[in-house]
Parts: sequence; C-alpha cells; structure tokens
Amino acid sequence: MSTSPDASEISRTTVAVIGAGRLGGVLARALMQVGFTVRGPFRRHEQLPASGIALLCVPDAEISTAARNARPHATLLGHVSGATPLHDVDFSMHPLQTFTGTETPEVFHGIGAAIAGRTPHAAHAAEHLARALGAHPFHVDDVHRAGYHAAASIASNLVLTVLDVAEQVARAAGIRSDQARELLAPLATRTVENWRSHGASAALTGPIARGDEQTVARQRAAISEQTPALLALFDQLCDSARTIATSKGSA
Repeated sequence: MSTSPDASEISRTTVAVIGAGRLGGVLARALMQVGFTVRGPFRRHEQLPASGIALLCVPDAEISTAARNARPHATLLGHVSGATPLHDVDFSMHPLQTFTGTETPEVFHGIGAAIAGRTPHAAHAAEHLARALGAHPFHVDDVHRAGYHAAASIASNLVLTVLDVAEQVARAAGIRSDQARELLAPLATRTVENWRSHGASAALTGPIARGDEQTVARQRAAISEQTPALLALFDQLCDSARTIATSKGSA
C-alpha cells in the first residue's frame, strides 16, 4: 500500500515540464527557483527524460496525446488545465492567474491554485507543488471543474472584453486608446477591490445604482450613435446592473 510522500521527498523529485508556451516557461523557472530539479520546458514532441513528475502545460485538446507520450517517462503525471478532467493524468494543479509568458517566478505568490488527484498520493503532490510556488491550493472535483473554469474565464477573459468595450466607447468620444486605458485603469482597479471587499451589490455605484435612468438613456443614445455595434451588449450589461441594484435595495 502506497503512502503519501513527505514534502522533502517531493522537493527532491525531478519535474519535467512539457509545453514551452506562456505558462510552461515561467512555471519551470519558478519551480527551479524554489529548489526543484527541473527538466525543460520541452516542446510537445521532444524526447523526455525519466522524471518523478511530468507536468503538462499544453493546450487542453493536446493533453491526451501528451499524456500518452509522457506516461512511460514519469512516476506521476499532472496537468495545469482548469477545465480538463483527470482521465489521462494523476493530478492537476491549475494556477488561478493570467499569464503572458514574461512574468517572474513571483507571479505565483499569493494566488489560488485549483488542485485534484486521483489518489491521495497524487493529490498530496499537487498540493505540495502549489504551496512550494507560494500559491494557496484548494480542491476542485472533476464534476465541478468546468464550472470553476467558467468562473475564472468570466473574471479574466470576459472582464477584459468589457474593458475593451469601454476603450472603444472612450475612443469614439475622442479619447486616444492609450490615454483611455491609462485613465480608466484606476477606476477599474478600485472597482475590483471594492467588489473583493464588499461584493457586487455594495460596490455598485453610478447612475443605475442611483436609479438615474435619464443619464443611462443619454449614455445609450451616445453609444447608439457612435458605436452601434456595442448597443446590445450595453443593454445586457445595464440589465444585469439593474438586477444587482435591486438586490442591493432589498438587502
């Protein structure tokens, strides 16, 4: 019967990182910085050395193939996908952060990391990797993985979509894109901090929170005239904000 390895045993384990994209490079550097023996990052079809852990940092659609290629060379096999189940690997560790590939290893400090394992041994390895990086591990079961990843995408990718819309509307109002980003970023940052501390209903401000539909109508008219392709999205966002404002009033 196998037992969970202790932290020192895992830290002595050689980790092969497969995938040299945005996450693979910074993850390899970070693991090396905290004392792991790291091989790679390897490109998907390179020959792999024998390793204690092989960590797949490849697109979700390629995990199954990469796992088959890596399995003979690793004792434990993990992936860093947020949405993909554990069918082809022993564990997962998904850093809850956005990456461009240019970050320093400290990017993992203080972030969440969704982990899961098919056995206690594998789950322990995922947890130790996350903690060694300075992240805060939390468990997400396969049945909830897609929903968890949807929440992450909304908080990152779809928020970015809304910010791009704000930039487009500002540009139509005569503000250069670079200036718009510079001016709107502190507003967006403070809004996120208020949401983090108090939740959406308490953080909501502006004309909808005040019930000032005349101002909303003037905003809508400007968008209809200057950026009509964005009008439907504006209406949907306003409707969602009204729902938040209603919950605020009834709280």
